[in-house]
Amino acid sequence: MIYASGHGRATSPGPREPDHPMTHSFAPVREWRNVDRATFREQIVPLRRPAILRGVARAWPAVQAGCRSAEALCATIAATDVGRPVTTFLGPPQIKGRFWYQDDLRGVNYQQRLAPLREVLEVLLRAKDEPAPPSFYAGAVRMSEHCPDFARDHVLDLPGEDAVARLWIGNRATVSTHFDMSENVAVVVGGHRRFTFFPPEQVRNLYVGPFDFTFAGPPVSMVDLRDPDLARYPRFAEAMATAQEAELEPGDAAYIPYMWWHQVEALDAVNVLVNYWWELHGRDWQGSPFKTLMHAIMNIRDLPEREREVWRAWFDHYVFGAGHDAVAHLPPTARGALGEMTPDMAAKVKLFLMDEWRR
Repeated sequence: MIYASGHGRATSPGPREPDHPMTHSFAPVREWRNVDRATFREQIVPLRRPAILRGVARAWPAVQAGCRSAEALCATIAATDVGRPVTTFLGPPQIKGRFWYQDDLRGVNYQQRLAPLREVLEVLLRAKDEPAPPSFYAGAVRMSEHCPDFARDHVLDLPGEDAVARLWIGNRATVSTHFDMSENVAVVVGGHRRFTFFPPEQVRNLYVGPFDFTFAGPPVSMVDLRDPDLARYPRFAEAMATAQEAELEPGDAAYIPYMWWHQVEALDAVNVLVNYWWELHGRDWQGSPFKTLMHAIMNIRDLPEREREVWRAWFDHYVFGAGHDAVAHLPPTARGALGEMTPDMAAKVKLFLMDEWRR
């Protein structure tokens, strides 16, 4: 068992209890209704801004079940569980749903356990009426592998063809401000969720944490959004001026564009979300821009200022500035890696880079 409760069987939920009090008022996120695939692809995505898609999954069976009770929602999911274990994050009641670093940043305030999806749901129901339950969630669960029948009955046609549906289940938990290197649509199935967004360019004001020791992939902002320490993180005030926020109900979805920072707070004792990540212009032979950044930090950041300025000019010219026009004076047959990047050329570039690591 991942957690043993001292209480008996859960009863049907009453009205949602007040969650963490709001300490700031942020701009609202633009809302859309009656969104179909064409509207999403042709009107919403090109704006490159977060969007709330009201009622887009209201007809899903699990959404309807959750509107009846938490037990009905969990039963709908459990009935499709094939028994494969999922990774569960488990923290003591004291963390109040904020999965975070230890004070010295060398550890975290939670543990990870493997458990079947059905057991996660049972624990969730047993703990939901406790005044101070442990904090836990299971995230990024591939529905096609863990609950294929649930995936079959809950389909959203808005994302790209390569999008994979993933399930997130837990109690009152906070996924701190982070980014995704992909497009994202997040559908609230049960409970309520609060999304807070910051534009990608606010990276300098978000005080990003370690790159090589993270919770589940991307680094996070070190600032507690609900209790920001502006003496320690003064530029965060600039980030807050750009923030947008929305609270979603069951059946609503949030569109999160590529690299937009977002914090997600689950506000109820039982919360279920399905999300889809996909690439707008992805090519399977391309590498990770984030790893390219880490490579540049290693090789360029600590050079003398004069040398850094030289490489800034090179990056501006070949990457961020003229781009392909920078080599227009060369015939196409002579451009090599500076010309059109193809899978074959990408393979040659990777071999060129790998040679550096053989030394």
